[in-house]
Amino acid sequence: MSQARARIVIIGGGPGGYEAALVAAQLGAEVTVVERDGLGGACVLTDCVPSKTLIATSGMMAGLEASASLGIQLYSGGNGGARVDAPRLYGRVLALAQAQSADVASRLSAEGVKVIAGTGRLVGPRKVAVGDTEIEADAVLIATGARPRVMAGAEPDGERILTWRQLYDLPELPSELIVIGSGVTGAEFASAYQALGSQVTLVSSRDRVLPHEDADAAVLVEDVFRRRGMNVLGRSRGSAVQRTGEGVTVTLQDGRTVRGSHCLMTVGMVPNTAGLGLAEAGLAVDDHGFVPVDKVSRTSAPGVYAAGDCTGVLMLASVAAMQGRIAMWHALGEAVKPLRLSHVAATIFTEPEIATVGVSEHAVSAGEVTDAVVVKLPLATNARAKMQGFRDGFVKLIARRSTGTVLGGVIVAPRASELILAVSLAVERQLTVDHVAQTFAVYPSLSGSVTEAARKLMQPAAGSDS
Repeated sequence: MSQARARIVIIGGGPGGYEAALVAAQLGAEVTVVERDGLGGACVLTDCVPSKTLIATSGMMAGLEASASLGIQLYSGGNGGARVDAPRLYGRVLALAQAQSADVASRLSAEGVKVIAGTGRLVGPRKVAVGDTEIEADAVLIATGARPRVMAGAEPDGERILTWRQLYDLPELPSELIVIGSGVTGAEFASAYQALGSQVTLVSSRDRVLPHEDADAAVLVEDVFRRRGMNVLGRSRGSAVQRTGEGVTVTLQDGRTVRGSHCLMTVGMVPNTAGLGLAEAGLAVDDHGFVPVDKVSRTSAPGVYAAGDCTGVLMLASVAAMQGRIAMWHALGEAVKPLRLSHVAATIFTEPEIATVGVSEHAVSAGEVTDAVVVKLPLATNARAKMQGFRDGFVKLIARRSTGTVLGGVIVAPRASELILAVSLAVERQLTVDHVAQTFAVYPSLSGSVTEAARKLMQPAAGSDS
């Protein structure tokens, strides 16, 4: 008699959910995905894919502004008279999101995954209800994501006061955009809209933008923002936003006011965990509503796993996807390596981009990581950067002083999201600076700065002349 197939039910079809479904299906499980809004989830439909599509256009506009330094003569102003056609831009953004969602649907269908459109909730540790239908499962994965936090006194109306999920419904680009919040999301949209032609004011409650990122990188990006005409208000916290006819007025906590055409709120995320029947299934959440998980994505309820933004663990699509895969490998008895957050590569898609992985310089300077050395190499010394007119950026490597093992790195550059892979691979595989330094890099290339930084950290062999 053949062994029964394991039954997996996944609530949520974003990266954490659909990547888990693919793994489970490939391992022979019977998989059902319950998704309310569309496959790909918020990541594909409203968040990551749309925002990075918008940023791709903003990058082209930024390139036009810098083209004079490359010997290109433009007419009718610094960008050659080019302007952004907002309806076409937003139409492209939304079309690409739908196309990516369709691709996810095709992949799941090809693997035999059953998809149910609706809202799922737990009615037991291993039972999910969708409407009046109940589905038995051997394991359940919760991957319901999160939504933009709403600040009292600044409730979005979808027209002038906005979350980032409402930007693509606007009939035109904001002429004067006030962005409240200078974390990753705020910095990315501020950078993009400044390049697209909006006059941007960025309200930052801290001393600098991107307060939780590498200090050198954050300072550089803020300097670029200011040089390109952005109004950055440091140590300023928004307390209220009001519509004023065809614009908005933002009131700061110190009583100052800022006026603009639109206000974009980027003040954090709230997990989508209400109404899921978690308590009834014996599953604990924290004080903020996030679902705590261990390093193999298990919750406090037997047979129930969780992945993605609803867990509050590094809100990145790549992390959500890995949490989902790990959950399925564990649930289905496969060998699994626990999630290691110290090895996660992340990028902030400003112009230039900031990409990081591994140990930070702050951890070294604070004494959290000892026996470490840091080197920083300006991008301005790179031949390819000079050829392409890039002057803002650097490569920073952090290595173990005694062994040369690469511990982490920061890259600030155009396409830093692509360049960080070499450093990420070195961290993951515990390569040394010698391994990186002795690897061929194309000349000229931006990646050559990674190998050059590694050469600066190489230690002379014992007994050699110093």
